[in-house]
Amino acid sequence: MYLCVMANILDRDIQYLAGIGPKRAELLRKELDIHSFRDLLYTFPFRYLDRTRIYAIREIEATMAWVQIRGTVVGISYAGENRGKRLVATLSDRTGRIDLIFFQGIRYIEQKISIGKEFIVFGRPSSFNGSLNFVHPELEDPETALSQGQTMTGVYSSTEKLRNNGIGIKVFSKLIHNLLQQCLDQIPESLPEHIRQRCGLISIRQALRNIHFPENLQALEQARARLKFEELFYLQLSLLKQKNVRMRHGSAPVFGRIGEYFNDCYCRLPFELTNAQKRVIKQIRTDMRSGLQMNRLLQGDVGSGKTMVAFLCAAIAADNGFQTCLMAPTEVLAQQHYQGALQFAGNSGLKVALLTGSTKTKERRRILEELADGQIHLLVGTHAVIEDPVQFQRLGFAIIDEQHRFGVEQRARLRYKAELPPHILVMTATPIPRTLAMTLYGDLDVSVLDELPPGRKPITTRHLSEKHRSALYRFLKEEIKKGRQVFIVYPMIKESEKMDYQNLQNGYEEIVQEFPAPEYITAVVHGQQKNEDKAHDMQLFADGKAHILVATSVIEVGVNVPNASVMVIESAERFGLSQLHQLRGRVGRGAEQSYCLLMTGYKLSQESRQRINLMCSTNDGFELAEADLRMRGPGDIEGTQQSGLAMDLRISNLSKDGPLLNYARELAQDILQQDPLLERPENKLLTHQLTYLRTHCEEPIDYSRIS
Repeated sequence: MYLCVMANILDRDIQYLAGIGPKRAELLRKELDIHSFRDLLYTFPFRYLDRTRIYAIREIEATMAWVQIRGTVVGISYAGENRGKRLVATLSDRTGRIDLIFFQGIRYIEQKISIGKEFIVFGRPSSFNGSLNFVHPELEDPETALSQGQTMTGVYSSTEKLRNNGIGIKVFSKLIHNLLQQCLDQIPESLPEHIRQRCGLISIRQALRNIHFPENLQALEQARARLKFEELFYLQLSLLKQKNVRMRHGSAPVFGRIGEYFNDCYCRLPFELTNAQKRVIKQIRTDMRSGLQMNRLLQGDVGSGKTMVAFLCAAIAADNGFQTCLMAPTEVLAQQHYQGALQFAGNSGLKVALLTGSTKTKERRRILEELADGQIHLLVGTHAVIEDPVQFQRLGFAIIDEQHRFGVEQRARLRYKAELPPHILVMTATPIPRTLAMTLYGDLDVSVLDELPPGRKPITTRHLSEKHRSALYRFLKEEIKKGRQVFIVYPMIKESEKMDYQNLQNGYEEIVQEFPAPEYITAVVHGQQKNEDKAHDMQLFADGKAHILVATSVIEVGVNVPNASVMVIESAERFGLSQLHQLRGRVGRGAEQSYCLLMTGYKLSQESRQRINLMCSTNDGFELAEADLRMRGPGDIEGTQQSGLAMDLRISNLSKDGPLLNYARELAQDILQQDPLLERPENKLLTHQLTYLRTHCEEPIDYSRIS
């Protein structure tokens, strides 16, 4: 994320930078998504080679990374059958000797070196036959190198294609150097002076110079601190200002009363609500009575009772004469919610309808008529509920389940279904670490369901390999004999991957052979089926008529079969941590002991083994989410990649920079509290920056506009 409002020079096409040209520009565009001077300037090194120190030869060890030495050439020899095969130059200093070995470009090296000539040598030491050497090191004249000033050299993300076309570490650094020479003096300051002084931050020009070419470690840390703070501060300022605007101007329906619908449904609940559910309902009621639009994220681990909270709040909306819609990402999940809503409503008079892409024309027409005249209180559906023909008489409450699976435009259309912005409840069963929640949903109020309903037993998770397959099948037969049901899930990363489809087909055939009909009935669900076939097999399993459901991760979200006690995940190493936890949550919904069995191959990467071990060690989704954030970064966590962060973070790391994020948010809150619209002279630059951000950068998701 680059935030500074810069001169037009940084908008220039990258091909016009000295040393690039059309051919290299095309490579940079394709390989690293670098299109402009600005893109290159904000491509930061991911590590650094220390060129501030010169080692003595006797200090060198083969295990060291890139190092520098200084010495005099005392010998030149050739190895191999002919003169051109390998050149060996022996370098000496006061502490010892070391060989510099060249296999290519030997004619060029011969012209450059001679006995008695002094060089600064930069390279990675290695060992051959017990002797240390450098293979193809960089050679620099000491006077030239020292006059230019040695720094820590940045190492940038690259690709094999870039390296093969001559854009390696040295060339990339040279391009950055050219860019800074041409542009640095034209880059204006992007943080107000009062914020820089308060936080002890260096200028943007110093930061950009020292992030690429730090004079020393202290200069590098100062540059990182400045750029990270700016990134996180403007992110939080943007989100909080959106929230401020909504709170000041966002009038919404007032749900002031609790009536018959709520009381009747509440009294007929088959179980006592958890304290967490009661707390969250109280928070939502407070929002709904305020006259301001509610925008609340409801986070809850699998099975924590989010849907029941949503249904009870829909009953409150009905008591106040308003309708509710519940958007689910898949027909399977929408159907599940609809069945749950019917049971919840009972004979209370609360009318529920289901609208999906599969709804027949006659039924659709009836639903649209009843919705328009206010007969339907709760409409459950997929994206079909926001299509143009769908008109509510009085929409006051919108529930969005697993929101990351909806596009921003889809959600925005809800706003135009009502006179006043409806109250919004965004639900997710994907536990999100606090730092990531503050970044993804920084302008939403957050509620967390951190208790499971009483009587639920912790799911037992085990790691099994292929040698355990016979024992696995015996165990599954024992569970089925007890009247339980079994999920068997195969990876399907992309529905077009033939290998994945073949694995599922082979797995299904093996299961049918091992668990033959009519004693065992096996259903199958995957993304390549027609919707009606998928729904049929899913219903077969949900009704208890099938003992086993062989599926892809299409069943990851929302399938509720309390009688299912075993989840077998094949090739578990191919799933992410969050996805494994979601799949595990399909069992453990009844009173019986449930199991999640992770099948893997024998050879596992260190990261895969770490994921599997974590799954076996805890059932806490938030603990797993924190681990996932540390291991994979925010962009790869299941569910967050589709929605994107509110801005593209170039240098911050949410798994490591939590304290800085908190500080940046507190400062943003403090500034907005004193100057809500950023109208004071000292804050004009902040307004300028936010305007720039909206027009030039990836626009933050504005939940005040997608209500």
